[in-house]
Amino acid sequence: MVRPDPNRLWLLIWVLLAAWLLYLLSPILTPFVVSALLAYLGDPLADRLEALGLKRTPAVILVFSVIFLLLGFLLILLVPRVEAQIGVLLQKLPGYMEWLRVHLVPRLEALLPGEMGGFDMEAVQKTLAKNWREAGGLAAKILSSVSGSGLALLGWLANLVLVPVLTFYLLRDWDHLMAGIRTLLPRRSEAGWSRLARESDEVLGAFLRGQLLVMGGLGIIYITGLWLVGLDLALLIGMFAGFVSFVPYLGLIVGILIAGVASILQFQGFAELPWVALVFIVGQVLEGTVLTPRLVGERIGLHPVAVIFAVMAGGQLYGFVGILVALPVAAVAMVLVRHLVQRYRSSDLYGSVDGEDDSVPPDLT
Repeated sequence: MVRPDPNRLWLLIWVLLAAWLLYLLSPILTPFVVSALLAYLGDPLADRLEALGLKRTPAVILVFSVIFLLLGFLLILLVPRVEAQIGVLLQKLPGYMEWLRVHLVPRLEALLPGEMGGFDMEAVQKTLAKNWREAGGLAAKILSSVSGSGLALLGWLANLVLVPVLTFYLLRDWDHLMAGIRTLLPRRSEAGWSRLARESDEVLGAFLRGQLLVMGGLGIIYITGLWLVGLDLALLIGMFAGFVSFVPYLGLIVGILIAGVASILQFQGFAELPWVALVFIVGQVLEGTVLTPRLVGERIGLHPVAVIFAVMAGGQLYGFVGILVALPVAAVAMVLVRHLVQRYRSSDLYGSVDGEDDSVPPDLT
């Protein structure tokens, strides 16, 4: 009878305790996770500046300033325009509903059986108008809801201050932190863990840096194309379609559906639908032939179903923090699974086939 290795048992216990502790602390982890992601994104730039002869602290200050200036510029640029488009939608919503009542509802009633016909468009219009009115004034509502509670306001301000502070210190000491973690690895398997960490870093870098650029590029393509078509909600729809494009084809499908409905309502007909579809088809072609190959490559390899499951599981377990880290964790897990599969296929349990590569990855135990 094979006795379990006590060292592995203790490692498993520590991993479970760490997961449980993270679950308990998830409500306060958001600024730390956001800061760690920003520091991870900025570290390669700081390293390049160091290689050019700049000391670490000035390099970090420069990268730090660029990151937060860009974030601030995006917020100042986008928030007023998004709120303006919501206001335009609120103003035109009654006209859209009236057009639906006059032109579309009679056709639907004619297609449906008698007992299923008879849409109460007036009730639907009142419900939508009420909900959209409550959604209006985005910035004002956020400020009022935050300021309505002293504790909520204090927490919001604390996070607002913590993120830049934590990002600066993490970015400054990133290399020292990574070196400290490396010194804690078991000496006999340090080479294997280091190789695994390098592969994970490649995957994370490809996702966090490349995929964010792809999402931003697609958003710009969708916004520009829908604006040329003349859609009033081009900014809202293009931003949303670009944001959800981290799941392959989801941005295309959702974007065409939402932009198609918006086009029918705004132009009160179907004449502009081919142009709307063309915008998203062109965006998808550019993503597959230019953006993803150049910015991400084929190093991620996460199946769309795995992406959706990772996001949903992260949100269920750890809330907003889980959503933030779901895909990076899934990307690292993919590297671990690939190594485990290689070891399994090279083991006596699986057996070997003549001519098959039986190379065994480094032992990580």
